[in-house]
Amino acid sequence: MQLIVSSRDALVRKLQVVSNIVEKRNTLPVLANVLIRKQGQRVELVSTDVEMQISTEADMGVGADAVSTTVGARKLLDILRSLPDGVDVNLKQDARKISVTGGKSRFSLQTLPAEDFPLVQEPSEWLVNLSLTQGLLKQLLSNVHFAMAQQDLRYYLNGVLLVIESGQVSAVATDGHRMAYANVQTDVQAGLAAQQVIIPRKTVLELLRLLSDNDDPLSIELASNQARFSFSEIRLISKLVEGKFPDYQRVIPKHANQVVLVEREVFLRSLQRASILTSDKFRGVRCIFNQGLMTVSASNSDQEEASDEIEVSYDGTPIDIGFNVTYLQDVLNNLKTEKIRLVLSDGNSSALVTKPEGDDFKYVVMPMRI
Repeated sequence: MQLIVSSRDALVRKLQVVSNIVEKRNTLPVLANVLIRKQGQRVELVSTDVEMQISTEADMGVGADAVSTTVGARKLLDILRSLPDGVDVNLKQDARKISVTGGKSRFSLQTLPAEDFPLVQEPSEWLVNLSLTQGLLKQLLSNVHFAMAQQDLRYYLNGVLLVIESGQVSAVATDGHRMAYANVQTDVQAGLAAQQVIIPRKTVLELLRLLSDNDDPLSIELASNQARFSFSEIRLISKLVEGKFPDYQRVIPKHANQVVLVEREVFLRSLQRASILTSDKFRGVRCIFNQGLMTVSASNSDQEEASDEIEVSYDGTPIDIGFNVTYLQDVLNNLKTEKIRLVLSDGNSSALVTKPEGDDFKYVVMPMRI
């Protein structure tokens, strides 16, 4: 039975959308497969890891009948990638196998029944429905994702807090040593009181991979334990992280008054030079601020030392403070501004990194003993 006729490139693009979340090792063999659902010409591809589900659609079906089956996602994608560019691909179902034909190549793959595929159960109604552009959400997540925890026992830190309120959407991430906060303005009303949900780390990274930097529309729907993101013929449904996110407002320094303005690129290059002499076990660098000058230094157990001076705009009292160099490099690599503003109080208190031109981004990093 004919399933799909498509150009190799078009089918690869669709499979790439859904196949990234497919785990190589699964307790359920069907989780390594992609679900193919054909209804006439409309074909839907679906993948899931049980916590998250991604689907996309395209008109590449053959015949008017309805057919559903599953086939190994990575194998199918690898086969298609190996075929010559521009070749047309034909997928046919025969008993419990799918044949893939492209040019003079032919492959036969085992299938598993579509009924065994564990589709995510969606809620009967979504409590919040919000519209943004893809570019705005991507910007929001890009500005905070690097501060997420990885496999922390405090599971509520392994993701991004999304705060939806009238006229504004905010995102917050922290691993307990640093915190990133960003917001974007929107005219769309959420329709309810302020909502706070924690989007899992894996979902955040998938959204960053799939979203485009444009003004194409995106819909966010929230239920008590699920979120759904719909954009560009893609639907991503994810479970939410349960738990109470820390009060991020309390973390932001309120009384720091020593302000340093520094060129982002210059500061980043200085940190990269100094970090050469740090070690994997100790990533500390020392920053000494004097009027108009910052000295960045590092040393290691072999008694090797690095020192680098850069000009800054600063006329406060001298401050000597240590940081994890990775935490500073992360924020400087992800911000796209020409300059950044560092707000300090002393060498033992958290530092605040912001943009000089606005307050839509805040990054708090704890000091480190050097």
